[in-house]
Amino acid sequence: MVELIVTLVIGCLTGWLAGKIFSGSGNGLILNIIIGLVGSWVGNFTFNKLLPNGTIWHFVGSVLGAILVLWIVSLIKGKK
Repeated sequence: MVELIVTLVIGCLTGWLAGKIFSGSGNGLILNIIIGLVGSWVGNFTFNKLLPNGTIWHFVGSVLGAILVLWIVSLIKGKK
């Protein structure tokens, strides 16, 4: 149960931070969690070999993955 809560909190933080970096605004709690969780998976899959091991680098990879997800979504929407 604690792992689920930590995962949701980290997902929310990475999604929120990626939203701030990419578009300058947050996307709401639920969308931040979804973007953060998907971005974490994408980032750690994509940047696993490029970044060193460690909690901070895992977080950095998660944020980069969330930014990548936001960029892909914006391309699909034709926003930016």
